[in-house]
Amino acid sequence: MKKIFAAVFGLACFCLLGNSALAADANKENTVIKLETTMGDIYIELDDEKAPKTSANFKRYVEEGFYNGTIFHRVIGNFMIQGGGMNSLMEQKATHEEIENEADNGLKNYKYTVAMARTNEPHSASSQFFINVKNNDFLNHKGKTMSGWGYAVFGRVVKGQDVVHNIEGVPTRDYMGHGDVPAIPVVIKSATVVAEESIQ
Repeated sequence: MKKIFAAVFGLACFCLLGNSALAADANKENTVIKLETTMGDIYIELDDEKAPKTSANFKRYVEEGFYNGTIFHRVIGNFMIQGGGMNSLMEQKATHEEIENEADNGLKNYKYTVAMARTNEPHSASSQFFINVKNNDFLNHKGKTMSGWGYAVFGRVVKGQDVVHNIEGVPTRDYMGHGDVPAIPVVIKSATVVAEESIQ
């Protein structure tokens, strides 16, 4: 009888622990980043689970204050807005090492998603990111080749979509050897990690 009781008690404890673990996973919150810009605030929810390396990289730059004072330096209507690497003089900031491309994580470059900018080299992303203003399927991962890697999505805009479109609509010009530069700088005044309740 004692052995039966011990077995039942052990099973009950296992089930309780299992349920607790499931509850913890269900309550797990993704990181939320607030970009305070000269045109309004944008809130980005990172997908820490599907894009762990890219999300951690972005969060690192945020926590170091790297993005403060940078601009959205490339804006193309009906495509995307790009920032995270240049100051208002179009001088590029020094970055950490380049990261692994996680574009094969199943996340797509859909409207309001946030993805890493890079060169033609698939694993060359560092600090620069872009926000899709429409579904850009041609940027999605198609295969692990130079031309098929795609651009790694790691989050989405959950508040401030109107700000994204206001930035999309600014007049642009050629400046310092770059095209599609906003004529009046759109500055990221600060980038901070905030509580998920901020997006309610």
